[in-house]
Amino acid sequence: MSAEDPRQAAARYRLARDGEATPDAAEQPPRGSTAAERAAYVETAIQQAIRRGDFDDLPGAGKPLDLGAAHDPDWWIRRKIQAEQLTGLGPPALTLRVEHAEMAERLAAFAREDDVRAAVEDFNRRVVEARRQLLGGPPVVTPLHDVEADVAAWRERRAERERAPAASAPPPPRRRWRRRRR
Repeated sequence: MSAEDPRQAAARYRLARDGEATPDAAEQPPRGSTAAERAAYVETAIQQAIRRGDFDDLPGAGKPLDLGAAHDPDWWIRRKIQAEQLTGLGPPALTLRVEHAEMAERLAAFAREDDVRAAVEDFNRRVVEARRQLLGGPPVVTPLHDVEADVAAWRERRAERERAPAASAPPPPRRRWRRRRR
């Protein structure tokens, strides 16, 4: 009874299923190979891929990696977040701090008082929930918002916006109408 390597059997099955030829035993390193043999196998596979042109025209080819001034082990995820313009990622303590700093601008976008109340209450609920969780990371030091004070400030800003355009806006341009010739 011969004990066949299950990985090789699975590879043969996948290749046979896809309609390709069964790989030779010489193409794959033996299971009990040494580190030097595995390194030689990997180097051969890389050289074959280079000759086939698998590495031609890759994005960023020939350009240096921009690692920044200081060594940052998470440089790749930071670059991905910037490239994709992702927001809301990170520990709750940090995302809530950013949201707290931008709260006035966020509330200014609402048109109804009920929406402002709901947004502030939702923010407060998330702050309390983040304080209760012990997930690690930086501590949650973001303060809670006073719902009534934020609603009153929103009303004042809205009244100022409504008054400001009326007082400082130039008069609308006059339209000149001409009669059509018949």
